[in-house]
Amino acid sequence: MTTAADATETQPRALFAVEARSIDYVPAGERHGRVGDQGPFWFMGNFQFFTITIGFIGPSLHLSLGYTALAAMLGILFGTGFQAFHASQGPELGLPQMVQSRAQFGYYGVVVPLFAALFTYIGFNVVDNILIADGLHTLWGADPRVVTALVALTAAVLAIWGHDWLHLAFKVLFWISMPLFTLLTIAVIAGWLHAPPAAAAVKIPLGFAWPAFLTQFAAAASYNITYAPYVSDYSRYLPKNTPRAAIIANVYLGSSVSAIWLICLGAWLAIHMATGDGLADLRLAGDLVFKGFGALLAFASICAMLVTMGVNAYSGMLTVVTGLDSLRPVQPTRRLRIVVIVVLAAVWSGLALASGGDAVALLGNTLVAMLYLLTPWTAVNLVDYFLLRHGHYAVTEFNNPGGIYGAFGVRGLTGYFAGFAASVPFFVIQGVWIGPAARALGGVDLAWLVGLVVAAVVYKAVSWNFQLSREQSAIAASETALAALDAASLS
Repeated sequence: MTTAADATETQPRALFAVEARSIDYVPAGERHGRVGDQGPFWFMGNFQFFTITIGFIGPSLHLSLGYTALAAMLGILFGTGFQAFHASQGPELGLPQMVQSRAQFGYYGVVVPLFAALFTYIGFNVVDNILIADGLHTLWGADPRVVTALVALTAAVLAIWGHDWLHLAFKVLFWISMPLFTLLTIAVIAGWLHAPPAAAAVKIPLGFAWPAFLTQFAAAASYNITYAPYVSDYSRYLPKNTPRAAIIANVYLGSSVSAIWLICLGAWLAIHMATGDGLADLRLAGDLVFKGFGALLAFASICAMLVTMGVNAYSGMLTVVTGLDSLRPVQPTRRLRIVVIVVLAAVWSGLALASGGDAVALLGNTLVAMLYLLTPWTAVNLVDYFLLRHGHYAVTEFNNPGGIYGAFGVRGLTGYFAGFAASVPFFVIQGVWIGPAARALGGVDLAWLVGLVVAAVVYKAVSWNFQLSREQSAIAASETALAALDAASLS
């Protein structure tokens, strides 16, 4: 990893300029972000029909609408905390999320969580690409192959232009989507919508059962945890003195409100529309408000998912460049960013075309597996940041395999693998593996929670003799070097 002093390019602020930064430090002169933009950004990250389908889980297990909504709300409020607490790391360190993990896992050891993060980004984009292609084919008869290519191209362009364009796209979609979904929600609450005869004929006995409640809770809680590796990527352009509470609150509220809203709406759609397809249910319900409204809702949701694919591509690029830099130091230029994003787009679109719609269930299991791989990482990272080092790092040491963080972080890797191993008996990968502990719990997926708790406890335990004072000289030298870079960028 290079610092801004080593970079040959600077970050331009022209509207149509391609972002220059990737894994390098963002100096003060380029910190043009606003904390108030974080809320709408993460709100829109969940404001799409992928989120609606999370609300189908409870009713499919015969959980009532009220209990589904309660389980979803509690799950989201719990899981979003792990996502939001990563947000302050961006402005405080000025680096992408996964680069910072070198402090816990080491210069080379960070490849372990990088692997999990990369496959999560690719997996999400494969699923999203298939869903968009199928949705547009259903709505307007579009050729799925053409849609797949256009979607990959658009997401790649957004990722190439980078941070500011992704923020801008979500900001525009926020103001477009809010009134549309507000109107639909008012119609639902007011009782203006009446299920079509075919859906009304479907009678589903609904009530309460602990396995169903806990399954819905687990799905909701784990949903936002998968965003944990992303957060600093989109907050690192905020000023360094951004209040920690302000940015955490913005991310938490934005991400949780939209997820709770659409999961609850999804539960209502699952019960009253009963087509079994999130996008189809959304369009059907919208057309009950007035003809053509459903298509507007569906299109707005598809656009939000398309920008989310750009977010995945952007963070995927940062992950790949970090991995390449761990194997051999690289110069984080625009050309490298573009090449990596183009390759990623080719990979996910190729997988989407090869897989087809029948692969969505299998890919969903792949994403579950990646969640199992990511949750021990977020536990280790947060314990290190808030309980051990309290946000104090020698940023310039992140690119030094022989420095204070070392080539392999034994404590971090120990905590990570302990959490992962402990979660294996709780795995629920449908059609592949259901662990003995999960079977004893009636198929409830708590592997992610076990991984979180065990990784956090073990990492804290093996760090019993850690003393931050031993790193103070390296931190002071790093702060001096970064202060010079900040001053130069402001001059």
